[in-house]
Amino acid sequence: MSIRVVEAGDTLGSIAEASGITTRQLAFDNQIEPPYQLAVGQALYIAQEQAADAREVLVNGYAYPFIDPEVLGQTLPFLTELSVFSYGFTGDGDLIEPQVSDQWMLAQANVYGVRPILTLTPLSPEGTFNNYLIHQIVTDRQAQTRLIRNLSALMMEKGFDGINIDFEFILAEDRDAFTEFTRRVTDAMHALGFTVSVALAPKTARNQQGELYEGKDYPALGAIADSVLLMTYEWGYTYGPPMAVAPLNLVRNVVEYAVTEIEPAKIDLGIPNYGYDWPLPYEQGVTAAETVGNIEAVQIAVRFGADIQFDETAQSPFFFYQNQGVQHEVWFEDVRSIQGKFNLIKEFGLRGMGYWQLMRWFRPNWLLLSQQFKIAK
Repeated sequence: MSIRVVEAGDTLGSIAEASGITTRQLAFDNQIEPPYQLAVGQALYIAQEQAADAREVLVNGYAYPFIDPEVLGQTLPFLTELSVFSYGFTGDGDLIEPQVSDQWMLAQANVYGVRPILTLTPLSPEGTFNNYLIHQIVTDRQAQTRLIRNLSALMMEKGFDGINIDFEFILAEDRDAFTEFTRRVTDAMHALGFTVSVALAPKTARNQQGELYEGKDYPALGAIADSVLLMTYEWGYTYGPPMAVAPLNLVRNVVEYAVTEIEPAKIDLGIPNYGYDWPLPYEQGVTAAETVGNIEAVQIAVRFGADIQFDETAQSPFFFYQNQGVQHEVWFEDVRSIQGKFNLIKEFGLRGMGYWQLMRWFRPNWLLLSQQFKIAK
């Protein structure tokens, strides 16, 4: 088995010996630093050869241009595509480039044979999705033409290989206009040899109600784009109640619907690379969770002597701890929860996966991925 869960009395040395690997390798693979303390319930990746039946998948990951160069360098060998987050636009169709230059990211991606992807978002100056801006661009043919022309020129100039359209909170009345906008962008990009992907809110039914869902036409967008990303994360989020970020039972519901509308070979499963730490008691509209990395979450559990539990339904780890008189609840991802998502990709024959986001280095994920799959390049 490539996963071992720590039990009371286990040490890094005893687990390494029982697994037939060195303590040094076990610590390195799982990013465990001296003095090598473990948390009861912690899931460890145990090094294995690549599975004999490993099939090829496409692996995408999103990253901001201010990502640590060392983190990006460690991650690129495991990627097929690198999505730069993000490029904005005005209502007139002018592009807004990231505040930090992304040219170095494209150069690094090329070194590793990874396809750089331009992520297009309708973000406001405050960093939130702006559905009025979406309305402007999808209903103004002249502005669309200008935006597509600007995109084409910039992608050729910088050396992008494709574009990812990440529009969220599309108004219901703009659904068909957004679909037509996506068609126009795709036709233009295909003429230049570029690919197009579309990020999709996690729907479970064609006519699902809600501001996240009504503006996305799964079958139409799936037919137009080269691929789609199911944004199967953020059930647990900063301002919501404590719960798993990507509970597998809910993720499965999305996949089961998606494959009835879109070819599985076009679908990438969204995988979160982070967790949340909620102070308790949770109060709606008041409580705000803190984002934590998956390695950081385990370090918190070790520091406060918390036992890590595992929700079998959500297939996600969680724990409680107390600090300065405040109770906390933490949900995050580990190799068990990642394995559950990999199993969905295999079961439904999906194209691959897309990670949101790559800003934190989580080595056990990438080692498990390369043991389970062959990474397309």
